[in-house]
Amino acid sequence: MPPIQEFSQAIGAAADTVGPSVVGLGRGWGLGSGVVVGDGRVLTNAHNVRRDEPTVVFADERREAASILAADRDLDLAVLEVDTGDVPAVAWSDAGEPVIGTAVLALANPGGRGLRVTLGFVSAAARSFRGARGRRVAGAIEHTAALPRGSAGGPLVDLDGALLGVNTVRLRGGLILALPAAALRDRIDALTRGETPSSRQLGVAVAPPRVARRLRGAVGLPEREGVLVRAVEDGSPADRAGLERGDLIVAAAGRPVEGVDTLYGALDGAGATLALGVVRGTEESELTVAFDRDTAEV
Repeated sequence: MPPIQEFSQAIGAAADTVGPSVVGLGRGWGLGSGVVVGDGRVLTNAHNVRRDEPTVVFADERREAASILAADRDLDLAVLEVDTGDVPAVAWSDAGEPVIGTAVLALANPGGRGLRVTLGFVSAAARSFRGARGRRVAGAIEHTAALPRGSAGGPLVDLDGALLGVNTVRLRGGLILALPAAALRDRIDALTRGETPSSRQLGVAVAPPRVARRLRGAVGLPEREGVLVRAVEDGSPADRAGLERGDLIVAAAGRPVEGVDTLYGALDGAGATLALGVVRGTEESELTVAFDRDTAEV
């Protein structure tokens, strides 16, 4: 059988097998996709569900109001609780992470407007990118399967229809990044149990060192390595500690801050407090940030 005919049959089989598990999200206020991963559970991107009760559209056009069971905003993943009826859950791949050249299928139901299935190939493995909240996400699968707007949150599967990843970011040139399902299985399973990950929140917007150097140089301040505070959220741990807009964070937990990822690493390892070395103008000082025990986001 010619390869093109094999691919054609694989696409058709995926549409029949996985298609019923692919859902649309939104009606009027936004577009997105998701996939059923268990009884009453739909996995999608967190940025698709900014409302408390997103609308889930199933393959048979049934519409149900869902609730956000749990979300990991750093990974841009969320699990919804919704009446899935007799819709089957997608099967998980047990083959590990795909390698370059692996044929993959991307599925979506953008905003409930109908199933899309496209064929592509893994073009890069173990990619990293910076998520919407600034943290670096590692292990992403880059692939060539074209997808229309509203496909984020839909599944990436192998030719047998087994889940490889969740499509999340569109790159320039049309390539797509998918979060790797196998590497994130434990975290996804925790979300399906309603467990929201806990992480520390400073409550600041920061600029990377290259921007900090340029801005400090523009006002005649000496060059220092660190991240620049662009804004401070009122009432946040950073605000309570006295951190101000224009401060340069040069150390965290006693270690030099060489970039944003260093600061995130210090936050991840922080206990009830975190010591920050701060330069304000030319004066250097140390501030102690105290976190509430129930702080849940960065």
